[in-house]
Parts: sequence; C-alpha cells; structure tokens
Amino acid sequence: MKTNRIAVVLLVALILSVHCAVANELLTRWLGQTVYVPIYSHIYADDRYKDIPFLLTATLSIRNTDPEKAFTLKSVRYYDSKGTLLQQYLDTPTTVEPLGSIRFIVPESESKGGSGAKFLVEWEAKTAVIEPIIESVMIGTKMQQGISFISTGRVIKGKPAH
Repeated sequence: MKTNRIAVVLLVALILSVHCAVANELLTRWLGQTVYVPIYSHIYADDRYKDIPFLLTATLSIRNTDPEKAFTLKSVRYYDSKGTLLQQYLDTPTTVEPLGSIRFIVPESESKGGSGAKFLVEWEAKTAVIEPIIESVMIGTKMQQGISFISTGRVIKGKPAH
C-alpha cells in the first residue's frame, strides 16, 4: 500500500513537472507580438523646478534573445501622451538577427511626447523564437542633476507558439 502511494506521488510530480516545462516553453516562445513600451520624454523632478519639465533622452532597445533564430521588426511607432502618432520609425520591415539588437532614439529636444509617451513595437517570426527583450532607457542631466531609469515593455497582443 505504501509503495503504491509513493508511486502515485512520483507520477503526479512527473506529470506536473512536464506540464510546467511545456507551459514555460509556451510562455517564452512566440511567433509575433505587439509590445507597449512606456517612454518619458520629460518628467517632473522636484519643487526646485516647479512645473518646468525635466527633459530626457529616451532610447528604445529591442534585443533578440534567441541565439539561433531571427525575427522581423514590422513597425516601431511613437505616440504622445494623448495617443496621437508622432513618428513611424521604420519605413520597411527589418530583420533582427540572432542575439542582435536595434535601437531607436527620442532626443531630449523632442518634448511633444510628454510624460505619457509610448512606443508600440510589432514583430513577427517565421518560426517560434524566444521572447525578445524590449525596453526603454531614459536619461537626462540639468546643471548638476542627473537622472536615468528604465521602463519595460508589455505584450498587449501576441501569437504564442504551440
């Protein structure tokens, strides 16, 4: 009787571990995504500057984490705080090679985006790829004040691999 219980427990543990491995594989491999990436072309720092925006340079970084497969970047669109399209960064789709990366810069002088600016990034792959890292880095300096931080993209639409 005790041997049967141990066998059942081991069987359940094996099934759960296989199920978790399959679930993790589905979560990390994709055929395409639309990713929302917050960008801050300016922020409000502290009382010294009152309501004067602290202007920032923003870099959008798209990194292919798959060591074997490329994906195609279909579009990179930059929107302001109200959701108005300010700029389309790609004229034609471009390939991001295995372990490759690409960047897009919003210069400090561009203040139209506002504190609620964002990118929408669309990519697709012919075969399932490991989910890329898509994030933004903001940096700014004013007098002797410097600030930098990152913002991580979030998938808002996607086609997971099966």
